[in-house]
Amino acid sequence: MKYKFKTTPFRHQLDILTHSWNKENYAIFADMGTGKSKIIIDNIAILYDRGKINAALIVAPKSIIGNWEKGEIPAHMPEHIKYHTVLWSPNTTQKQEALLKPLFLLMDELIIFIINVEALSTQRGMDITQRFLLSHQTFMVIDESTTIKNPKAIRTKNIIKMKDRAKYKRILTGMPVTKTPLDLYSQCYFLDPYLLDFSSYYAFKSRYTISRKVHLPGRHSFDQVLKYIRLDELNKTLEKFSTRVLKSDCLDLPEKIYLKRNIQLTPEQQKAYLEMKKYGIALLGKGQTMSAVNALAQLIRLHQITCGHVKTDDQQIRSIKNNRIEELLSVLEETNDEKVIIWAVYRYDIQEIERQLRKKYGAESVVTFYGDTKAETRQEIVNEFQDKDSPLRFFIANPQTGGYGLTLTASHTVIYYSNSYDLEIRMQSEDRAHRISQTEKVTYIDLIAEKTVDEKIVKSLRNKINLATEVLGEEMKQWLV
Repeated sequence: MKYKFKTTPFRHQLDILTHSWNKENYAIFADMGTGKSKIIIDNIAILYDRGKINAALIVAPKSIIGNWEKGEIPAHMPEHIKYHTVLWSPNTTQKQEALLKPLFLLMDELIIFIINVEALSTQRGMDITQRFLLSHQTFMVIDESTTIKNPKAIRTKNIIKMKDRAKYKRILTGMPVTKTPLDLYSQCYFLDPYLLDFSSYYAFKSRYTISRKVHLPGRHSFDQVLKYIRLDELNKTLEKFSTRVLKSDCLDLPEKIYLKRNIQLTPEQQKAYLEMKKYGIALLGKGQTMSAVNALAQLIRLHQITCGHVKTDDQQIRSIKNNRIEELLSVLEETNDEKVIIWAVYRYDIQEIERQLRKKYGAESVVTFYGDTKAETRQEIVNEFQDKDSPLRFFIANPQTGGYGLTLTASHTVIYYSNSYDLEIRMQSEDRAHRISQTEKVTYIDLIAEKTVDEKIVKSLRNKINLATEVLGEEMKQWLV
């Protein structure tokens, strides 16, 4: 394909673009770090140059919309294309309304509207997005399309309602299956209801699962999936309208190395952990049916205990003497002044890690990145961490907030202080360091409390990886065992 690109595409990027640029509906299932955003920007540019579109709508998680606006689009949009970018804001001030006004005007520039997927659960977000789509010939992309995998979610229903108003549609994700093969249905339905050859989610589910009806006392019955079937057939169907890209196939990236550091619970932790387990068993012993919500709450409490804290009945956080923070400090002593990413699930742990590292290494060496981090400062934090001359060494973050869209290749040591059961979050966070421009082997170190829920979480993630690779027709990935 001959085109005046701003940045030269890698071979795999050019192959995908050549194959898909003029298709109305397409899925790019490419590993994190393989440059999906550039493919999309080039696709938008080509269609705009050929008069096929005059606008683009980018829907992405809240944590990465700023990266599209300030990072990807300026980096890759061809110099000869004049464009105007509008970033969604939930505020309704006169100033914000004025910034949104260009969305509905016919201009001599390419109009790019970037909105976070969470906003499409709101009426205002829906109204503005629908009006934008009605005003233009639009290229619409869902970045990290697993955010619409739940067919019952409001945002999924709203996005699907709008799908026919976009002239071209794309979905992007590195791992389209993060829990079960059923994750695929809504993502593909957004592109076209007939791509998977099923008229409903339930028909799709019946084709690829073996289920049984489970009846609970005093509750509605539900379908329990016993087994997933015909996954090779599903894989062949996906191949008709998608491209799968693995980093190992297209990028000369260094390998990933996985290590575990086992931790023993302190006597105080053991006591609290045992008491919490006994409490759950006692409920069941009294004949009380434990709902999924209550069961999850029990698991979270057990996990918090292994991390060194517990939430009391009055919602206060109580610290528990533990070995995890000491093990973290021990690992950091082995990193030889290198930059390190530290992922932690709980806000309390992030704050405690920050306190300990500030005390030992100095305030200028530490930064946090989680829900409380101001949106306007997030890219500045990333830029400082990426600066090899900056004294900032430790990037402490919640993977749900910082695990998407960021480039953190200044580090080649990644520590999981704790994990969640969410495979997508784990894989996304892994690849903040392991992506284009990384030149070193990346070492992932998991802190695991032996014989606790920590081990169950890792086992669950392993099982999900195995299932996802089977659906996508891949070999089992090397991962923590």
